[in-house]
Amino acid sequence: MADAIKVLLVDDHQVVRRGLRTFLEVQDDIEVVGEAADGAEGVALAGELQPDVILMDVKMPGMDGVEALRRLRELDHRARVLVVTSFTEQRTVIPALRAGAAGYVYKDIDPDALAGAIRSVHAGHVLLLQPEVAGALLSQEESGSGAGRAGSLTEREREVLGLIADGRANREIARALVLSEKTVKTHVSNILMKLDLADRTQAALWAVRHGLSG
Repeated sequence: MADAIKVLLVDDHQVVRRGLRTFLEVQDDIEVVGEAADGAEGVALAGELQPDVILMDVKMPGMDGVEALRRLRELDHRARVLVVTSFTEQRTVIPALRAGAAGYVYKDIDPDALAGAIRSVHAGHVLLLQPEVAGALLSQEESGSGAGRAGSLTEREREVLGLIADGRANREIARALVLSEKTVKTHVSNILMKLDLADRTQAALWAVRHGLSG
């Protein structure tokens, strides 16, 4: 399974972790490399095991999922985090997205859909959000300084931003625009800085709001 997507499970309920592991272990392209019962253990194991994708619960004792996301960002960890939650309230989901989650799914998600979500975020895509949550997050971004900075983007940066909104990973963007991945990463960093956004999720939502997506 050298090319399998390495997944770390972070949830305080053992029965949930067992259920996720049981299903994911039958997927040919997904390998569960570890489990953690809280955010602090999850951050530590992420550094040790170097997973590609982390399935992260939000509400956990001790360090919760949002704080763990912040710690992973501070450590510049490469893993993409997919929040798996039983909470549907915006006040629960939005902080996780703002802290760097690549998307979220509910714990009652169809197993095949979960596997698809893991593959999607691993490929660099932003998982589509429910309209009410996306709208709330966009409203928050509109109230910040990013909304008035579109004019600071170069034409190339606008092209890159549009492809981010279409769910393209850096490699796909590089291929589409005939650029190196390193150059694309530089453009992404500049976009986030100019728009005062934290990550690709916020950039994708901003682009959709401002008509820059395909």
